[in-house]
Amino acid sequence: MVRKIRAKLVLQLRADGLSARAIAASQGMSRKSVAAVLEAADAAGLGWDDVKAGTDDEVYGLVFPGRGQHHSVFAQPDWEQVHKELARVGVTLKLLHSEYADDCAATGTPAMGYDRFCRTYQRHVLVTGAASRVGHKAAQTIEVDWSGPTMQLHEPTTGTTRPVYLFVGCLPFSRYAFVEPALDMKQDTWLRAHVAMFEAFGGSSPRIVPDNLKTGVLKHPREGEIVLNDAYREMAAHYRAAVLPGRIRAPKDKASVENTVSHVATWIIAGLRQHRFQTLPELRAAIIKRVADYNAEPFQKRPGSRASVFAADEQPLLTPLPQVPYEISQWVYGRRVARNGHVSWQRNYYSVPFAHIGTKVDLRITDRVLEAYQGTERLSSHLLLPEGAANEYRTNDADLPTGEKYQPWDTPRVREWAERIGPSALVVVNRIFESVPIDAQGLDAALAVLRLSRRFSADRVEAACRIGLAGPIRSPRYAHL
Repeated sequence: MVRKIRAKLVLQLRADGLSARAIAASQGMSRKSVAAVLEAADAAGLGWDDVKAGTDDEVYGLVFPGRGQHHSVFAQPDWEQVHKELARVGVTLKLLHSEYADDCAATGTPAMGYDRFCRTYQRHVLVTGAASRVGHKAAQTIEVDWSGPTMQLHEPTTGTTRPVYLFVGCLPFSRYAFVEPALDMKQDTWLRAHVAMFEAFGGSSPRIVPDNLKTGVLKHPREGEIVLNDAYREMAAHYRAAVLPGRIRAPKDKASVENTVSHVATWIIAGLRQHRFQTLPELRAAIIKRVADYNAEPFQKRPGSRASVFAADEQPLLTPLPQVPYEISQWVYGRRVARNGHVSWQRNYYSVPFAHIGTKVDLRITDRVLEAYQGTERLSSHLLLPEGAANEYRTNDADLPTGEKYQPWDTPRVREWAERIGPSALVVVNRIFESVPIDAQGLDAALAVLRLSRRFSADRVEAACRIGLAGPIRSPRYAHL
């Protein structure tokens, strides 16, 4: 075929003094093809000096103008728009071809078939250097993992170091990355890193793809249902996402984050190897800057960068964040409700509706709140008592049964009981309340006196109070009586 003739080489060899026969013999070309090049060049007035600066394709175009150029009879869609539309959820080449065919039918222009449409799109991807849309859709998946290599915090006074673990999140479509340093890899740290990642991305995705670590996945059998950690599943549900862990020993299921982890080792760990950090906030600030530089680095084989593709094509499609950030919680299972209608947690007591006395409930504890659940039903909620408190009670009035004897003790109720015993008992109780700055501080002492009536008759308690008041002690207590 004449199209394959290297016209520039033929003209160069002729300028070196070779005949057409010698050129054909030395280059393995047909004499007819060589003659066609020489005749066309002479007709166009082209010599070696005219073409030596051009490429082979440019010289061929000068010698045989218009030859070999293919003009399709079919209408050509906007391939850049096709490439962008494929990033949207549910959009396929089949759907886009159907819409293209409908547009061609409306305008009366010939439409190419589906096979040619797919081949032409793939040729466009190769020529422009864009990444094919097959495999990843924008804002549909976030892959997460811990980085294998670690960093260190240095304690200047003791000279010791402490390891720092790196949590890595990646959006496969744009390859946009997030890195969060942590002092451990416990469940709370794992969940807090996710919350920070969603805040940094400005949204979430329908799927989260982690590894099979115990802080996220309790069981991933080859056959059967995956068992997730309750706190991890609850966190994902808060952000309207489903956790779909990759298969065991199948790193290709989260290839994007695996690739990003290797880049983190270069951009962050190696890039900051000459720096010594003493605090986690100091290290976090340096990592944020390095990650921003990494995301802004131009792609090698496609236009733009991770940051530009994320901002233009992916961030607008992310699931909006909920109004309230997720609160990290821990679950404690099988706590029995005591006969007084309370469950214990860290040496304090929290009420549960009295109908559940004797049953077992599950506790969900956050930084501020304790909630009691039975199955999926929330039974009660309490603000946590301050750290360091012990043997204190949080009681909701609605959790108590109706009736006076189930109501909490207060000053009026204590005085009422004292009046039923006698006037001397009432004086003793009043003097106990007068001796303390706050009435609540006198409740235990006053009740201790009144509970004597459970062992002795009211007359004997009243007589004891009368004798006690006649003595030198102005405010007699339980021990005196």
